[in-house]
Amino acid sequence: MQTDKHIHILGICGTAMAAIASLAKEQGYRVTGSDSGIYPPMSDYLAALAIPVQAFDAANLLPAPDLCVIGNAMSRGNVEVEAILNKGLAYCSGPEFIGKHILPQRHAIVVAGTHGKTTTASLMAHVLECAGKKAGKGPGFMIGGIPEDFGGGARLGSGEHFVLEGDEYDTAFFDKRSKFLHYHARTLILNNLEFDHADIFADLEAIKVQFAHLLRTVPADGKIIVNADDENLADVIPRGCWSPVTRFARLGHADAPWQWQPLADDGTAFEILHQGQPFLSVSWNMLGIHNVSNACAVTAAAHVLGIERDIIAQALASFSGIRRRMTLVGEANGVRIFDDFAHHPTAINGVVAAAKHAMKSSGKLWVIVEPRSNTMRTRIHQQRLPASFEYADRVIFVPPSSRNLRPDEVLDADQVCRDIGTHASVLPDTNAIIDYLCAESHAGDVILILSNGGFDGIHQRLLDRLSRTPPYNN
Repeated sequence: MQTDKHIHILGICGTAMAAIASLAKEQGYRVTGSDSGIYPPMSDYLAALAIPVQAFDAANLLPAPDLCVIGNAMSRGNVEVEAILNKGLAYCSGPEFIGKHILPQRHAIVVAGTHGKTTTASLMAHVLECAGKKAGKGPGFMIGGIPEDFGGGARLGSGEHFVLEGDEYDTAFFDKRSKFLHYHARTLILNNLEFDHADIFADLEAIKVQFAHLLRTVPADGKIIVNADDENLADVIPRGCWSPVTRFARLGHADAPWQWQPLADDGTAFEILHQGQPFLSVSWNMLGIHNVSNACAVTAAAHVLGIERDIIAQALASFSGIRRRMTLVGEANGVRIFDDFAHHPTAINGVVAAAKHAMKSSGKLWVIVEPRSNTMRTRIHQQRLPASFEYADRVIFVPPSSRNLRPDEVLDADQVCRDIGTHASVLPDTNAIIDYLCAESHAGDVILILSNGGFDGIHQRLLDRLSRTPPYNN
């Protein structure tokens, strides 16, 4: 579709807004954008799409765009936000734009839950891609990470289906509903539900309310795929569900027709059963028992969508994963460095266990943690965090930022490490961590770095140092 309509995106250098920009461009809109942090790799990505990007300035709104799309990070006081409101220009949020301008006439498959959204959405898109190859009808998608099978997190696609990572975070400064409410799910996958995003949700119940609203948006002829092992989801479903529900769970659940069981401790082989009978067995490159649950959710959804069993099995086996999900950064002098996005006790526990089970050597598993998210920086998970490192041989934290928090609200990383044991410690910064690892790591060790941000570039800096300085006793 080609259109002469001009949309202007505020906060375009954010991951989600850049994805929306690429979809709008592919849809035929003339797209411009503005932001305060315009630098690679996002500036290069947008330049490659021929999307002009400027620093925030009211002049960017002359002549007036047909529509201004305002990113979640924007707030009152921003010069362009104020100009939009003062001049009465048409505006909407990013999720609202997707719902109204990208998704009409598409079958939206929305993946929601505290953990596993990116992996499950990427896997769902890959299964649909494999199913549509013969007809040349690949799915559209908008995913918060970068699926290795696609090389980017957003695509318009030409098939009927559009896969979305359904985030429960709020939509914009003027719309405090969860983003996923704008996506009009026809097929909804619910992985799990725990407390997170302490900066916007007062408690778990506040999140449950948003999930209950989400259920009410699924049509009666839609489908809901839900994790029957999750007690919080079990509490939400009865609050108002008008659509058929298909349940999945680990083997042994009494009521779930779809069940899964790992065939390897590290999750690299598994079996999925349907109605008590073997449905498929797969060996793949993904690590972690938690990813077997994700695979079962996708298998159930794909079956409901009419995809053949053999295609599902082949797609699972060929799935290449997602960047920043147990991604091997590199190896130097026998020490391997992995990067992962985990920033919640449940996710950390899963990825640490997976890393340990996957180790083929007798070396140590080092886990390096940056408590960076708005929830991880607080004491919300103070009591839960220590148990997440059961499989780690050594644990190192950096102190969390106290930005916008009272001293008594900030995570006590020293106490967390004391609760973990003598093999855990807090070091002041990434320079100290790199010095320590170069002095103490050995060939055969694995270093797993956990952060939902850039962590001061520690991954490549550590790899470079280890390349120049062989580990102690190597």
